Amino acid sequence: MSTLVPERVTKLLDRCRREVDEGRIPGCQVAVGFEGEVAVFEAFGDLTTDARLHTYSAIKPTVSLTVMELAAEGLLDLDAPVSSVLDSFSTNGKQAITLSQVLLHAGGFPHAPIGPEEFVDRDARLGRYASWRTTWEPGTAFEYHASAAHWVLADCITEVTGRHHADVITERVMAPAGCSRWLAIPEDEQGNIADVVSVGDPPDLEAMASRFGIETMPVTEVTDDALLRFNVAEVRAVGHPGGGGIASAAEMALWYQAVMHDEGEMLRHEVKTDALEVVRQRHPDWMGTAANRTHAFTLSGDDGQALMRGYGHGVGPVAFGHGGAKGQRAYADPSTGISLGFMTHGLDRDELVHAKRCAGVASAAGLLTTPLD
Repeated sequence: MSTLVPERVTKLLDRCRREVDEGRIPGCQVAVGFEGEVAVFEAFGDLTTDARLHTYSAIKPTVSLTVMELAAEGLLDLDAPVSSVLDSFSTNGKQAITLSQVLLHAGGFPHAPIGPEEFVDRDARLGRYASWRTTWEPGTAFEYHASAAHWVLADCITEVTGRHHADVITERVMAPAGCSRWLAIPEDEQGNIADVVSVGDPPDLEAMASRFGIETMPVTEVTDDALLRFNVAEVRAVGHPGGGGIASAAEMALWYQAVMHDEGEMLRHEVKTDALEVVRQRHPDWMGTAANRTHAFTLSGDDGQALMRGYGHGVGPVAFGHGGAKGQRAYADPSTGISLGFMTHGLDRDELVHAKRCAGVASAAGLLTTPLD
């Protein structure tokens, strides 16, 4: 048994407040879940606890778990080719790529193009899939698929259910957790969503590459302009499955409590075990950090690389979670019972700045409990 230590909670809140007070971000929310509930929820700067923020990629596990649940029901098969579900995925050598590989960012199409004009038109997306090509052999590597993979997963959800992917995700893994809808927010329900803004100075890319021992920084579609596009009401209403989540830090912490404590009300036992315990992706990322991914989450691990995966000092090796662009952070740690939600609408242009912030906040959260005497 353990309990929250008030003095350590204060240190966590002070750590988050300092980011605002020292002018690095305009505002943030932080929430701590414990014993199935949200135990701490504070907002700083120009945000209130009523605001909802962009989760960006932290939405991905909700999509993955829905696919896994549908597979457990027999509506999908994780070991079967995507092309057995979506005909347009059978071209240009993609016909053997499995759903499992897509879930694990091992499909070999990390930079496959899909633009805003296709977000709103499923037929256009299916047509776009036919034109995609792989850039490396599926199953042989890990390279983060920022958008492409989870659009494919979303369309597989729609294909086998006949319903919009956001409706199925909400019904399957949000409502049972006591959480609201995080994807495809109607335009008339967006009043409390905080717009994102770019902050800080652009990084010295040459110096950053040198620091990581590489010639140039990787090309990514997660640009400042792409992230700012989520301020547009029509984009928020689409339900981008790879980055379009809308939630508060409290809901993030609550959802992770629900996943951690679930006993079959939301997830089948085999799905929860697969998602929280079975590492299926160990290939290294561009920094040399082993991915340590299940079909749904990144696990902190016990190999000394947890900090590189977005977890702080003091976080246990079985912690599971998923970050979002520019420092959105959500995870649960079964070894302490803690779940954390940290969100900001200040998107720092320098990746190292918000990486340091995440590490500091996660480290403070990792020390919140102490064993009872």
